[in-house]
This record gives sequence, C-alpha cells and structure tokens, in this order.
Amino acid sequence: MLLSRFLKRNAPPAGRIPGSLVSWSQLNGRALGGLRHAHAMAPRVVVLGSGWAGFEMLRDLNKSYYDVTVVSPRNYFVFTPLLASTSVGTLEFRCIVEPVRSKTDKVSFYEATCDAVDVTNQTLSCTSQFNGGAKHQFTVPYDILIVAVGARSNTFGIPGVGEHALFLKDIKDARKIRQRVIACFERASQPYLTAEQQREILHFAVVGGGPTGVEFSGELSDFIRDDLSKIYPTLMDKVSMSVYDIAPTILSTFDSHLANYASKRFQRQGIHIRTKTQITTVTASHLVVDDSQRIPYGMLVWATGVSPTPLVQALGKVVAKDTRSGRLVTDGHLRLLHPDCSTPFTNIFSLGDCAGSKDNPLPATAQVAKQQAIYLSKVLNRVRRYSNWSVGDEKPFTYHHLGSMAYIGGWKAIFDPSDGKSKVSPSTNGQAVIEKLDRKQWLTKYVSEGRLAWLFWRVSYFTMSVSLKNKILIPAYWFLTWVLGRDISRF
Repeated sequence: MLLSRFLKRNAPPAGRIPGSLVSWSQLNGRALGGLRHAHAMAPRVVVLGSGWAGFEMLRDLNKSYYDVTVVSPRNYFVFTPLLASTSVGTLEFRCIVEPVRSKTDKVSFYEATCDAVDVTNQTLSCTSQFNGGAKHQFTVPYDILIVAVGARSNTFGIPGVGEHALFLKDIKDARKIRQRVIACFERASQPYLTAEQQREILHFAVVGGGPTGVEFSGELSDFIRDDLSKIYPTLMDKVSMSVYDIAPTILSTFDSHLANYASKRFQRQGIHIRTKTQITTVTASHLVVDDSQRIPYGMLVWATGVSPTPLVQALGKVVAKDTRSGRLVTDGHLRLLHPDCSTPFTNIFSLGDCAGSKDNPLPATAQVAKQQAIYLSKVLNRVRRYSNWSVGDEKPFTYHHLGSMAYIGGWKAIFDPSDGKSKVSPSTNGQAVIEKLDRKQWLTKYVSEGRLAWLFWRVSYFTMSVSLKNKILIPAYWFLTWVLGRDISRF
C-alpha cells in the first residue's frame, strides 16, 4: 500500500513516460529556459532567505539533482508562531530556532545580504559584514533563482517608529522586548519617581490589532499577572496595556464572533483596546494619536503588517511589481514576471511574503509560504526526474487554507476555521475560485474559542515544529514555565 501511494504521488503527468535524469543540455531552453554552463553536472539553484519558504526549499529540494546555494543574513530559521512566547520567557529562544547548516550538509551557505540581481548575466551581488567590520562584496552565479527574502515591518512612513518602536520579526526583536519589559519595572522601582511617572513608564503600548499584536498582548498580560506581580506587587496598580489599531475592530480577518470574544477577554484582563485610532508621530517617550493627543509609554511594540525589503524594491526595476502592496508579481507557477506582467522568467521564482500572484493574491502568512515551497520543490524535483517535462506542464499552485489561530492570554485562544478546508485556485479567466468543502461542525462549535482552542493551538504548533530537538524542548519549557514561572533576569 505504501509503495502504491509513493508511485501515485510521484507519477508523471498523463501521457508522459518517465525517463532517465534530465541532462543539463536537455534542461537548457526546455524545462527552465536560459540555464547556463552546459558543462555543469547539475543546475545551480540559489535560494535567497532562510524563512518559512527558503528553509522548506532546503529541506525538500533533492540535492542529488541540484547544486544548491543559500544566501541569507541569518544562519537559522525562526518558528515565528511562537515568537511572542519567547519575548516574555514562556519559551526560551533556542526552542524556536533551527540552524540552516544542520539541514544543508550538501549545500553552500553564505551569511550575507543580496543587494542586486543581474537577470541578464544571471549573477547576484552580495555583501557580508561581521561584528561591525568592513563590508565584503562578492558575486554568486545562478541558473535557477528562488527569491524568498520575506518582508520588513511596515512603519507607513510615520516619523519616529523606526527609531523608537520595537518589532517582532526575529529572535533579536524578542530579546529586546524581554529586556525592555524588565527594564521598565526596574526603572519604575526607583525611589525618586512620582506615582505619575511610574504610570507612564509602566504603560505598554502595542500598535496593531492583528494576530501578532494580539498574541503578544496576551503573552505579556500573562507575564505581568503570573510572574511580575509577585516580584513587584506595589507597582501592579500602576501597570496598563493598550492595543491601538486603525481598523474598526481587532482581529478583523477573523470571524466577528471570535473577534468580539477576544475583545471581551482583553477587557477583563485590563487591556485597553483603541480602534479607529491613527498614530501620527512616535517619540522616545510618547505616542501622538490623531495629531493631537500625546500618550506616554514605557515600551512600544509595532506589529502592523509588512513592507518590501531593499532587494524587492531594487528588483522592482527589472521584474513586475504590485504598486499597491510593493510585492513582486508571479504567475500561477510562482515564476516572476517581466515588467509587462505577461511573460514569466523561466528560471526565477519567488515565494512567501515578498511575492504575490497577479491572479490570486494570498495573505503574507507562514502557511502560504510553506505550501508554496513544498509545491515548487516538488516541481523542480520532477523537472530533473523526467525527460521532456517543464515547469509549465505542472498544475498551477493551489493554496489550501488551514484556518487561523491566535492566543489571547489566560490559557485561552481562538481558532477560526472559516475558509478552512477550502481550496483556492486560479481559474481560466484569471479570477479566484473558492471551493468550500465540508467542515467539521463539531470543530467549529467546540474548539473555536476558550481552553479547548488553546489546547488545539499548542498541539498544532508543537506538531508543526521542525526538529525532534524542538519537539522535546517546547513541551519541556511549557511544563517548566507552568511549575517554576518565567525568568525575570535582564541580560
């Protein structure tokens, strides 16, 4: 049975006969067009980025088929759904990181940034810099390029955000947040401060009412209530938390019933929600709201969406780019398009937050990036496995939404299965077709909110964690936090 499933999964399209491994000369101009250096034994694949899309490509690409090189400014992968937990000590940092090199013994890795792509000569201009030293520039050739550089936090050009706000995109950001929280409490404990000054220092502001901002707010509330209240009991009446969002409600992408449930939970926990609020300026100690009201804060976390990286901005001059979102435009096979938005590059692909399909735009989420990487790695492996098989012969990428989850504090979460188990695929006329399949009504009824949703949230992310090491560490630290509490040291 297992053998039959394997053969069915890896069978070539109807009408095609599997042959020997495709030679380099066969690939040239046929499967991926424009591949160079016919004397090479295998195409050179360069992956830019080590996030959800890039790391999944490393795991799934057949290294005997391709000569793989990775270029990324960090040599690890971050399991971002649990990043908020590490920022307050619910989990330790090493629980959610995976080293890139442990998965790439047959892959060349360069810890560097890619600054430009020469699509004519098929080369990358890269820069490396260590410990604040001199910058070193070098060139990396490619035959197949996979752009998976992710995105940056979107500041919307608001003055002061980049200088004074903290973000939640990487382990470095989580470290800064944990240090700042403890620093605020230590600073507020100084004997020379007035009660009003203590209240200003102990105001924790979160801008962004999406899943990232909500989950961090829930984790921080737990940290303050369960751990810091025992260490700083005299300061608890001076602590306040606020969530700001320009939208009418928080969690606007969730079902309205679940969004209301989360709002009520936050109100019970003393978290103030300010929607329809525009932040106009940020200083080192104040937010300016709606051009007039000045609100003091001790820590500001900015979680309001994504914006293109410098490389994506530079690529926008030679490939198609969405003028509204700033994302690169791809076709149904994840190939980048020429500026005319109709002709695809046959050997340049883009995945994850930095790209979006022209016919079927998808959200910038981890599950989208991972599914795209799984699809593309299978396509590229099949191109090398079967003769006369090209990327265009494959079915276009199809995204299967698995639902949305968010932790809201107090051992409670929400799970939104809307559009869950649904299939989104581009139709022949370029419009998105949503085929809703049957849902499990009991899941919607019993696991959508509260303790069961929290248990489902934890089990899901435990299951999704990459390595056996982290599958051991994550539940171990959850247990230790429950028994011993979170660490409050600042280092």
